[in-house]
Amino acid sequence: MVGTAPSGTPKENLGHVVFITAAAAIGGFLFGYDSAVINGAVTGIQKHFQVGPVQIGFVVAIALLGSAVGAWIAGRIADRWGRIRTMQVAALLFAVSSLGQALPFAIWDLALWRVLAGAGIGMASVIGPAYIAEVAPPAYRGRLGSFQQLAIVLGIAVSQLVNFAIAQLAGGDVNNRLLGLQAWQWMLGACLVPALLYLLFATIIPESPRFLVAVGRTETARRVLKEVEGDRADLEERLKEIQDSLRLEHRPRLSDLRGPALGLLPIVWIGILLSVFQQFVGINVIFYYSASLWQSVGINQSDSLLISFSTSIINIVGTFIAIALVDRIGRRPLLLIGSAGMAVALAVAAWAFSAGVHIGDTVRLPSTQGTVALVAAHVFVLFFALSWGVVVWVLLGEMFPNRIRAAALSVAAAAQWVANWLITVSFPSLAEWSLAGAYVGYAFFAVLSFVFVLFKVRETKGRRLEEMG
Repeated sequence: MVGTAPSGTPKENLGHVVFITAAAAIGGFLFGYDSAVINGAVTGIQKHFQVGPVQIGFVVAIALLGSAVGAWIAGRIADRWGRIRTMQVAALLFAVSSLGQALPFAIWDLALWRVLAGAGIGMASVIGPAYIAEVAPPAYRGRLGSFQQLAIVLGIAVSQLVNFAIAQLAGGDVNNRLLGLQAWQWMLGACLVPALLYLLFATIIPESPRFLVAVGRTETARRVLKEVEGDRADLEERLKEIQDSLRLEHRPRLSDLRGPALGLLPIVWIGILLSVFQQFVGINVIFYYSASLWQSVGINQSDSLLISFSTSIINIVGTFIAIALVDRIGRRPLLLIGSAGMAVALAVAAWAFSAGVHIGDTVRLPSTQGTVALVAAHVFVLFFALSWGVVVWVLLGEMFPNRIRAAALSVAAAAQWVANWLITVSFPSLAEWSLAGAYVGYAFFAVLSFVFVLFKVRETKGRRLEEMG
């Protein structure tokens, strides 16, 4: 007798779904890798081009504006060209920008390549969750949707490990030369390898059945549904559900999102605010600046890269916890747990950083506060990873009605990148003014995120996408 998963999906079909989900999530790996690789290169770029905190904040953050643009256009491209073709475009942007970032001749040149990389990141951030939500059986959608965040945190971890390895090969200094280039240039260029893998896998996985139905390719959609849900699934009923949900649908436009709540539908605002809160707690300060942050409080360059890798490992552990729990206890409980834990950890980190003593151009923490700051940073990453890191992407992929999903997800993802940009570009200047004050602000937004989820976010666990509205 054929084994069957709880959703009624035969296990061999579920294995196929896991494969195509993992392939699609390589975009998330690139997203994490390309976002975090700059962490190890920041000090090298600053020394090589002789720029200050404002300029380095601009170069780090400029990719996020490209991400906002990529996210903004991805929904329309995905609805016109398909989910798979959009993945391929994102992969090509990653590949080309990786070479450009590795070989800049000026700081503005590097910034332009980072904008292009950001556009690829933004497109991947939209298309990955949308595609996975559209191919996953309802009972497994939360766990499979979590693959996107798992891939992101794996990308972050691998980038930190690669950065550490390159720095070690270069003698512990990212400005040392290695085979003709400075170490930080190799760090930025290494993204070419996963970009080409993403392009390869995007050519072999099937198109989303919902897109296929939307463009009239019903027979192909039937075949894909059979592949992912098995022979025992009522394929005609599933096709009818999709067709019914799309019957009144036209190609999603931004005008479809208009509503009575400050010009937008309430559900769109909820998606935007989920995205904003995910960034305003300051998580990407850890992944973009942690190497320079720990150097600023007295840890050497090589050890700071190793600490950055350790936070990435904690990030992975938390993501696996979220994957195990998201379909069991639901989305809202995980978000509430995460908000509470982050608020406490950030407040403790703020206290530790308040003890910093200025010695010349750097800040030094007493040994006790230095240890507390390290532990608090790791606890913060853990609570983020087991909650907001995973659940926001799951919710954005499933919470919107079919008729506006792609457009609404584009807007929410664009808002996320703008929020990310605001946090990233402001941190160097904030840290120079008051590192403790910056972390008090992040703790405040963690508290606000708890209140927001408590009163505004609905549970979506176990519901079909056609039921969302």
